[in-house]
Amino acid sequence: MLWRERGALDRPGAAWITAGRFVGTFGGLWLLVVLSAWQLDVAVGAATIAAVVATWLAPAFTPGKRAFVLSGLVTGVTETATGIGGPPLALVYQHQPVAVMRSTIAFCFLVGQVLSLIVLLMAGRMSHAQLVGAAELLPALLAGAALSHVVHARIEPKFLRAFVLVFALASSSVLLVRALG
Repeated sequence: MLWRERGALDRPGAAWITAGRFVGTFGGLWLLVVLSAWQLDVAVGAATIAAVVATWLAPAFTPGKRAFVLSGLVTGVTETATGIGGPPLALVYQHQPVAVMRSTIAFCFLVGQVLSLIVLLMAGRMSHAQLVGAAELLPALLAGAALSHVVHARIEPKFLRAFVLVFALASSSVLLVRALG
């Protein structure tokens, strides 16, 4: 996706998000040490639901430097601590052109995932079983990339915004169900 729509990449936004993500990654590592898995799931799940509700009710906006850094910071914390980092990025780009959203989020995921993995490996917070589990998901990743070539041009912006908000709600609901179940 990033390669296909590289011309639409929001380079300044991605740079600010990455700066926030760098700092947030260490915040996520700190939370892994301080909080229990239950506490993390509840905090991130509830915060994401609150952000979705606020976003749904708020008028359309064009994100600036502050929004980019904040979304990067939150994504770094939540992705590193819980494995769910997409909602803050999706929320900040929800009113942007679809190609900008897809390419920039793909870039931020790529850079952010590598950063989180390096920090977690260096801190001894990643097991062999987790690396094997991640590798087992690669075929699904490749299938999704192939399928995206078929559907990417057919997705309407209004549908994508609704999907982004539903995705954010679903992600946060999974965290809360896991914590409370």
